[in-house]
Amino acid sequence: MSLSDLVLQPKITEKSSALLSENKYVFMVLPGTNSIQVRQFIEKKYGVEVVKVNMVKVPSKVRRRGRIVGRTAERKKAIVTLKEGHEITEIKDLF
Repeated sequence: MSLSDLVLQPKITEKSSALLSENKYVFMVLPGTNSIQVRQFIEKKYGVEVVKVNMVKVPSKVRRRGRIVGRTAERKKAIVTLKEGHEITEIKDLF
């Protein structure tokens, strides 16, 4: 599996837009992805220098439709901190 398959998309929310002021970007990644793979992908694709990558597991939730009980999918987020002076303009334009 290539690195581009592991990082799914940037996460666009109010909280992630507030993190832009701290030079942090949020990406949704596959649950098996580690921070080294995320760092390599971001540095290669966007040509920026990554200082730190924090990973957050978002647990699944129980959902009901009448008597049928199911669960939502488990997700994982990567919060990427860039070096001062670097930015990803493609993502900043989305906000």
